[in-house]
Amino acid sequence: MKLRALVVGGSGLLGAPATRALLARGHDVTVIDRGTRPLPEGTARLIADRGDASGLAAALARRHFDVVLDLLAYDRSDVARLFAVPGFEVGHYLLVSSGQVYLVSAERRPPFREPDAELPIMPEPSEDALDFANWRYGVGKREAEVAARELAVLHGTRATALRLPVVQGAGDASRRLWAYLQRLRDGGPLLLPGGGEDRVRFVWAEDVARGVVALAEGATAPAAAYNLSQPDEPRLRDLVSAAAELLGVHANVVDCTWEALAAAGLDRLVSPFSGPWCSRPDPSLALSDWGFEGSPTARWLPEVVRTHLAESDPEPHPGYARRAVECALVSAFDNRT
Repeated sequence: MKLRALVVGGSGLLGAPATRALLARGHDVTVIDRGTRPLPEGTARLIADRGDASGLAAALARRHFDVVLDLLAYDRSDVARLFAVPGFEVGHYLLVSSGQVYLVSAERRPPFREPDAELPIMPEPSEDALDFANWRYGVGKREAEVAARELAVLHGTRATALRLPVVQGAGDASRRLWAYLQRLRDGGPLLLPGGGEDRVRFVWAEDVARGVVALAEGATAPAAAYNLSQPDEPRLRDLVSAAAELLGVHANVVDCTWEALAAAGLDRLVSPFSGPWCSRPDPSLALSDWGFEGSPTARWLPEVVRTHLAESDPEPHPGYARRAVECALVSAFDNRT
């Protein structure tokens, strides 16, 4: 059966693959965004700012969609604004949430299972603290999920939250994987706090798109929220070594502490996948309920590295601007030994 699908924010890291996957299955796909990026051929477009209630109403009033994939809901008000559009009807509302809903808990028990999002929230950090933006994002996503469940009941529709860890794929504006690839390519040292022993877990954007299609087409998924992620949890240093092998270079990993980085005026941008704000959601419920299984690292990493290397004019990761300071710090380490 051909479905009418709406993708809210359909041209980025997650939106483009999901749109392509839905189109490939023969569904009618409409994207609503600001109209600044190209869309896959065959996509209809509505232009509105997600934060503008009147603009949303003008674009979506009295429209019906069998499935809505919402990539731009960051808090309760975002969800409420969409459901408040007059005459707007949704069959199945898919809210893209985040593994960050687990990381704002006062008690963290990775790998995280879905009920862990109900654990009490840690105290709010001060607004000038390094953790504040991450805390606000995770709490906002928790609130968006609650709003989606409540409004779905009120409107007689269905809502499912998809909790994702860091997403890997083409067109990643965060440049986080590129942060490591840049450093590997220049041949210099790669500073990894704790030696890169932290376990990491990601999800490939193409796998998320596959999951979206399955849910849109009626996969039996009774829970209110599901973790979507890869099945394996490599150490960060092993991920870096695998990336180095794909580049044909040696990974010169240097163990360091956060304190040494801070003393040198460096921060978390040195190693974006290190530290406490990289979630590790357990994907077993999605596998058992509706057969979703993400691709392991060995499957997605070569594809994502290839897409990064194919970029004609790659934008550097913000932290790379202080690369000389990193190298000087490693030299200082060497001089002490």
